[in-house]
Amino acid sequence: MRYIKEIATGATTLAIAVGIGFVMQSGEAAQARYGEAARQMAASDSQPVNSAQSADVLLEVQEIELTSATDPAAVPVPQADATVQRVSVPANSDMPDKSDVLPRAAGCEIVAGAQAGLAATVSLSLAAPCARNERLTVHHNGMMFTETTDANGNLSLIVPALTEQAVFIMAFSDGDGAVAQVAVPDVAQYKRTTLQWRGRAGFELHAREFGADYGQDGHVWSGVDQDIEGMMSGKNGYIMRLGDTDLAEPLIAEVYTYPSGHSIQSGTIDLSVEAQVTLNNCGIEVEAQSLEIQADGGMKSQDLTLAVPGCEAVGSFLVLNNLVADLKVASN
Repeated sequence: MRYIKEIATGATTLAIAVGIGFVMQSGEAAQARYGEAARQMAASDSQPVNSAQSADVLLEVQEIELTSATDPAAVPVPQADATVQRVSVPANSDMPDKSDVLPRAAGCEIVAGAQAGLAATVSLSLAAPCARNERLTVHHNGMMFTETTDANGNLSLIVPALTEQAVFIMAFSDGDGAVAQVAVPDVAQYKRTTLQWRGRAGFELHAREFGADYGQDGHVWSGVDQDIEGMMSGKNGYIMRLGDTDLAEPLIAEVYTYPSGHSIQSGTIDLSVEAQVTLNNCGIEVEAQSLEIQADGGMKSQDLTLAVPGCEAVGSFLVLNNLVADLKVASN
């Protein structure tokens, strides 16, 4: 890695950002840091940056702030499970009033199922025979992501549980949907942090475990192969990305899981939120939300609004070090 340059922002801006560390790297530096997977990702999402533009220009980024989302298009504030069990879909979803929706015809009933699996995950299933190849949104304890049924109206996926009594709402755009609930007793054995956003904002969740640097063993992110067996044995964590990225304006979530209940290592896991500057997000504001499970089982959420640099910075990465808390782990 040739260099790392800190963005020139005033103390006031950083104070508004509630202490978010903010670093920009050039396209060349980012490629060296992230390796071949990142180069392929950058090639598909953006055009190369002229080295004369990226190597020596200190870009100024402003208006980095944590906000409460007020735009209906923004990622909603989480709702408690006790609330979502009483309604067919969350009140803040962009759904029509159920009184305006015709009932499903006979044979079009929607059936959802949930089964607890290994590593505090849940196997979700949905059968909607009259909703083939149709978009739907999955809601779970504040986490939201969009998926698509197959040609038969079915959907199967694995989701990390965020609470012991796990409730999942699967809602279609016309207001129909189904609810599934299952007990996941081993949730407390895993530390989980979630990052979610809308559209192609370029966000990524990165974990550097026990002193690992970028590109080394112990650097866990969605652009590298995930070591599931290592996670099961207490050696490392893993990141799961949820959501159908082929949809228009999809809701995407990344969940980092570490097996704290049977870890074979002790120390700190450094977590950071990063955003690649691409042709899809350059020069605009993008929004994300973090969800962190607290020691008492409660959920802490933070909303982020980020002004992305202009398109001359395509290929660079923005690094936000303090949006999510680092994890302290003791061996067991």
